[in-house]
Amino acid sequence: MKLDATAIAEAALGLLDEVGLDGLTMRKVAAALNVQAPALYWHVKNKRELLDAMAQAVFVDAVTGVEAPRQGQSWQDWLIALAGRLRGSMLRYRDGAKVLAGTYISDEAMWRTVELTLRMLEDAGFSKADGGRVFPIMLHYTVGFVIEEQSRTSIEYADANPYEPDRLEQVVDPVRYPRTAQLVADLFAGDVDAEFDYGLRVILAGILATRTVPERS
Repeated sequence: MKLDATAIAEAALGLLDEVGLDGLTMRKVAAALNVQAPALYWHVKNKRELLDAMAQAVFVDAVTGVEAPRQGQSWQDWLIALAGRLRGSMLRYRDGAKVLAGTYISDEAMWRTVELTLRMLEDAGFSKADGGRVFPIMLHYTVGFVIEEQSRTSIEYADANPYEPDRLEQVVDPVRYPRTAQLVADLFAGDVDAEFDYGLRVILAGILATRTVPERS
């Protein structure tokens, strides 16, 4: 197997289920590739660059095959589908969202996806300034949501996960805080997919409500 940044990133992602992001080291990645650690530094200079390569692999996997909206598909539904693909790609790996958070991605797939998004939003009547805000907002929401989603089910809690519904019921006093207790019960026992979709639709409704009228030449 050719040793390059892509191969190193794939090996590192393959280790996440076992060691998690905190336990990931260059030495462990090298061992998985059956090479010595110094061999990795020809391709990734440090763990920061390793994380960037891993994030790029996760993102590219999410957007591969994405095309412009089909006829009759709204811009909102297209963006929700795109966010769902990214969420699904992150959920394939333990700490997948933490891998993407704060990382730098420079890849043709990224630029193509952003260009598709901007062109679609301009066609939907957004100004260039308003349209330019949409992709980062959607990306930040999606990554943040999945960080929380994965944290709730973290294997690091073992048998003492505080997010288990039964444990939460013991924490919040339903007599003193009846509304909060109901909220907690509904939130953590509900449909996570529906919760994700609802949050996106609220954000997109706000974006639509606050957009300005584009200037016409």
